[in-house]
Amino acid sequence: MPNANMIRRTKIVATLGPASTDRKTLEAMIAAGMDVVRMNFSHGTADEHKKRVEMVRMLARRAGRAVGVLVDLQGPKIRIGKFKDNKINLAVGAKFVLDAGCKLGDETRVGLDYVDLPRDVRAGDTLLLDDGRIVLSVASVKGPRIHCVVEMGGPLSNNKGINRKGGGLSAPALTEKDKQDIKTAAELKADYLGISFPRSGADMQWARDLMHRAGGNALLVAKIERAEAITALEEIVDASDVIMVARGDLAVEVGDAVVPALQKRMIRLARDKNKLVITATQMMESMITNPIPTRAEVSDVANAVLDGTDAVMLSGETAAGKYPVETVAAMARVCVEAEKEDPASFERMRRNPPSGVEEAIARATVFTANNLRIKAIAALTQSGKTTLLMSRQNTSVPIYALSSVVETRRRVALFKGVYPVRFKGVRNPERALNQAEDELLKRGAVQHGDYIILTIGEPYGKAGGTNTMKIVKVGEHRHA
Repeated sequence: MPNANMIRRTKIVATLGPASTDRKTLEAMIAAGMDVVRMNFSHGTADEHKKRVEMVRMLARRAGRAVGVLVDLQGPKIRIGKFKDNKINLAVGAKFVLDAGCKLGDETRVGLDYVDLPRDVRAGDTLLLDDGRIVLSVASVKGPRIHCVVEMGGPLSNNKGINRKGGGLSAPALTEKDKQDIKTAAELKADYLGISFPRSGADMQWARDLMHRAGGNALLVAKIERAEAITALEEIVDASDVIMVARGDLAVEVGDAVVPALQKRMIRLARDKNKLVITATQMMESMITNPIPTRAEVSDVANAVLDGTDAVMLSGETAAGKYPVETVAAMARVCVEAEKEDPASFERMRRNPPSGVEEAIARATVFTANNLRIKAIAALTQSGKTTLLMSRQNTSVPIYALSSVVETRRRVALFKGVYPVRFKGVRNPERALNQAEDELLKRGAVQHGDYIILTIGEPYGKAGGTNTMKIVKVGEHRHA
């Protein structure tokens, strides 16, 4: 555990891939500050994912850390098919056909993996291929063929994605592959499940039902990457546990200039609704090939931190880049520095009343911690809910989630400003207090004479919500 004054509140999600599968690299990434691993189910087999998860959890245990697992479903990413020679070059003004019946493409046409695409588009629509690098204007639609004119050309290779400017493609949120992958995620006991391209709260509920049916208990991450998701943002947030600001596909559909303001809006809405937020896509993209980030990337990460995001995410940087460990370390460094400027206290109290006893305790705890000389908050928790509610408030006081439940410790690894601690369940409240003090002393978070806040549910040892906040002077109540 780092020095208490240098604890990083913003969490780091890192995608695993060919560059980060060996034991040595994973150990170094955990040591550098990786809090959650992202398993991208667009690539790899179920068996490969299982082996990676097992290795991560084993290495995290050895390091005395809890590292969460996010399974990210592929979703209905609409793609072109393959070319005879794997790649073509499109010239501006050229005619080009997206043909649902084409097997292998050439300079004049290419196939589609989503055969219903011709039903979704009409003359005058703009289609964006390869994350907007290729722009096609739809001239006409004839049966399974979409006749286009190239507005912006360049190289185009196999299986690149297709977006419609302004959104409106009708592919369902969960494919047959996704449904099978949800079962795999349940088997892996994934902590988080990422749903790609949801358009409504109903899409999220559909995924949750399938997850529960498969015996899983993962928290659901709605990846906001469709134009339609913006219009349905509030209902998607309500139906999810986490939202991901997935800036890549979103920027293609709504326009890149719109995304920064949308990012701020999404983070604010999620926090107001006691939900978590991950900010993602190209955060340190240059570090795929360079050992240091650009100044623009540093500013991007810092601004996401200042916006209030719970976590920042690395994709290709750690999955396929040359410097996965250095990238995690760089991101951690930027987060710590940005947090020094973060308005960390009580600049605004929530106008809406607390939803229940647990939220009332959470708000009171953070308010007290910000206004007294409190060194740490120790939350004895089974589910982690109280620590989530605390993390929605602005504070620089570290929140330690003391739990005997391993799944809870992995889950809270994503919560901003919350640090999971393995805690043996004891029945006696006095012993529990002493044990909590010992854990914080061991980590260097507090010293004798420091004040901490302890939150527990009373009567102690009985399952139920947190209902008690105690201000404790470390060492004062110890008995031999």
